Amino acid sequence: MTRRPANTVNVACVLPGSAHPRLTVCVAAVSALLFLLPPLAATAEFRFSMPEFSTDYEHEPMFLPPAALTPPRLDITLLAALLGFTAYVVLRRRSRRWVLTLSFVALAYFGFYRQGCVCSVGSLQNVLNAYVGTGEILPLVVAVFFLLPLIAALYFGRVFCASVCPLGAAQEICAVHPVQVPKPVDAALGMLAYAYLGIAVMGIVMDCGFLICRYDPFVGFFRRGGSFNMLLAGGIILTTGIFIARPYCRYFCPYGVLLRWISIFSRYHAAITPGECVQCRLCEEACPYNAIIPPEPGAAPESRHAGAMRLGKLLAVSPLVVLCAAGIGWSAHPTLSRMHPTVRLAERIAAEEAGRVPDTTIETDAFREGDQTAASLYAEARALDARFKYAGAALGVFLGLAVCARLFRLSVLRHARDYTIDKGACLSCARCFKYCPVEAPEKP
Repeated sequence: MTRRPANTVNVACVLPGSAHPRLTVCVAAVSALLFLLPPLAATAEFRFSMPEFSTDYEHEPMFLPPAALTPPRLDITLLAALLGFTAYVVLRRRSRRWVLTLSFVALAYFGFYRQGCVCSVGSLQNVLNAYVGTGEILPLVVAVFFLLPLIAALYFGRVFCASVCPLGAAQEICAVHPVQVPKPVDAALGMLAYAYLGIAVMGIVMDCGFLICRYDPFVGFFRRGGSFNMLLAGGIILTTGIFIARPYCRYFCPYGVLLRWISIFSRYHAAITPGECVQCRLCEEACPYNAIIPPEPGAAPESRHAGAMRLGKLLAVSPLVVLCAAGIGWSAHPTLSRMHPTVRLAERIAAEEAGRVPDTTIETDAFREGDQTAASLYAEARALDARFKYAGAALGVFLGLAVCARLFRLSVLRHARDYTIDKGACLSCARCFKYCPVEAPEKP
């Protein structure tokens, strides 16, 4: 039987995006150490004793977070304290140095000590599972980790992303030579996060499991163990993040989509400069997230009639875009349904019975030892496949609406004299502060 694979800065002499050579070497060394260390570490204990097999089957190693040595209220207190302190150093002290310091604290505690659990990004699944999934009771600490960063974003912007999230902190520390991704490419890649959010919601609704936790690229580093593919994915993201700042946060994080929506309405948000903008463009060049909006020319680039006509055309074509997206989602049900273990098992059983695969798996052997017949399994899989048609159509509608909303936002021309911040895209990283010639010197 085979086994199934499972600081004061002189603006005149420092260019945006530059970094000290020693810092680059240190970050590269830390990234390499994180990538190489996990396979050498011991695995965690199983929560339940593993079943005994009469064959030579060996179970896959599991990397589970150990029992917490600190009470949940300490985690909640530290989360609230880091959110509040980050808001203070971003809005009041305007200190990039302090933001990085807090990033190291969050990475050390929530990342390596707590091993990525509880995670605000993954808590999205627990909340959905409590209300639209299996109905399991939502633990208080998980609910707080889900809501507190969103509340902070409503008041202060994405301060959670700035230095509190361990996933973002690891990438921010590695982003030593970031370059700006062209805005059209950046906007297009940003839609991947919406797709990930929609698929994660579908996974909960259709009882496919917690996909965000299953494919977390950094949990292997935090728990010092994991599959080779996930460790490789995390290593690629960290290496890419040296030049493309925070690729996971910007293009994949489903929780970041919610933070982006709420941060747009934030009451207090970081401004580029506390004084009059001299339009030196240094902040625009320093921001690797395309979160700084340049001023529009004094003269209106187009008439109101032209702008109204463009918006009217977008309104007219939006239903067609949503309808096409729904059709694509409907037709993608064979692929989407494979997220469910029952569908995958039925396909494997059918392949084994047809002789398309020579060996069996532990799942198919366990199925044949049970009471369910292959016919009933196939019928269950067909019923699930039919449900995934509607789920895929709903996913397509969501993505179609997201694309239309992004097009509407890009089509609206803003008239401003100074550089302003895109509240949704800004991660409150404080990079732009130290390049502003109007900014007061950063206090130690």
